[in-house]
Amino acid sequence: MKSAVLPISSVAPPAAAPRGRTVLWGGLALMVALVGAGAFLPRWLVFLLTMAASHGLVSLGIVLLMRSGVVSFGQGLVFAVGGYAGALCFNHLGITDALVLTLLGGLAAMLVALPFAPLLARYRGIFFAMLTLALSMVCYGVLVKTNSLGGSDGFNMGRPTLLGQSLSDERVAYALYAVTIAVSGVLALLARVYFDSTRGLIAQAVRENELRVEYLGGSVRQAVALNFGMAAFAGGCGGALTVMSLGHIDPNFSYWTTSGEFVFVAILAGSQSVLAVFVASTLLEVVRSFSNLYFPNTWQLSLGLFLLLMIRFLPGGIGSLWTKKK
Repeated sequence: MKSAVLPISSVAPPAAAPRGRTVLWGGLALMVALVGAGAFLPRWLVFLLTMAASHGLVSLGIVLLMRSGVVSFGQGLVFAVGGYAGALCFNHLGITDALVLTLLGGLAAMLVALPFAPLLARYRGIFFAMLTLALSMVCYGVLVKTNSLGGSDGFNMGRPTLLGQSLSDERVAYALYAVTIAVSGVLALLARVYFDSTRGLIAQAVRENELRVEYLGGSVRQAVALNFGMAAFAGGCGGALTVMSLGHIDPNFSYWTTSGEFVFVAILAGSQSVLAVFVASTLLEVVRSFSNLYFPNTWQLSLGLFLLLMIRFLPGGIGSLWTKKK
């Protein structure tokens, strides 16, 4: 008797409603706690956590791709596009709301990345990594040579508003921190839902065995392209949030060393936990800040040693401390 083979798209993931509700309420509680705690933290720590959360969004996109078996070394491309889009909309279109600018940054990055998705979805391993790196460096070269975008010096961005309200000097840092935590938290929860969905599980199956996915009726290229588009949106949002906090943008947003830092965080976090991405991003910011303070000439060495120790003792990433490998 022959067994019927159902298309993979018709196979639903195991029921996990109680766990899903726990993750949802736990994530919301953590967001509220972080936003509330920010009101009592010193300004330097608020800024550090803002950078960690916005950069964590970009690395979250890399983790999305890692779950489908590829790694992007050009995430600086969407980071820069999102940042430039937000700053240009502020300076030339008069759009000043922080939430709207974040959304526009994400959409702009996704629109720029999507035309390349069908091409990149055909490649794996070092080929995918080098192609994304090449795109990022092409973007860097264009930005450096474009005088209307400030050239190599970039340009400044004014102070955004929030829900129609202007922000004073005392409130702006905390307001942008709260917006960054809220946006990062919502996208992180959506990523967790996606990881546990049928599409998310198909993407993970692609990493393990592409031929079996195709045999069961799934589309490997479609899964990789979908993850690439979502990674671009997250990276663009992160870029817009970063620019609003810094008040300045330049072509270094798209430089290869910037992309390397995002890959650093993704490796540090592992591919199983969304929360681990933001923990790893925060650790990177802390190590870099204090290493730069106490070892200004060798802080990169300190950062490299930190990564080597993490890979040696936590090869599955920080997320392996509280999750089981799936």
